[in-house]
Amino acid sequence: MQRYSRQVEKDMKNLYRSLSEKDRRRYAAVEAEKLGYGGIAYVSELFGCEPDTIRRGQADVDALPDDAALGRVRKKGRAE
Repeated sequence: MQRYSRQVEKDMKNLYRSLSEKDRRRYAAVEAEKLGYGGIAYVSELFGCEPDTIRRGQADVDALPDDAALGRVRKKGRAE
């Protein structure tokens, strides 16, 4: 399986952190799909998310352009 360079990984992580929760899982799903076999494990490790999150993102992407949550973004919780 292809792995990205350290610079690309850094850029991907920065982009990932800037996205909403829904967009993060969808982005992770698309990246994993591009890589093929082993992509979910690699992207899960890269972004520090669960493989099930990526699988949920795949279901989200498969359902597009229909999106029941279109325009909704969860507010960030308070840090304590």
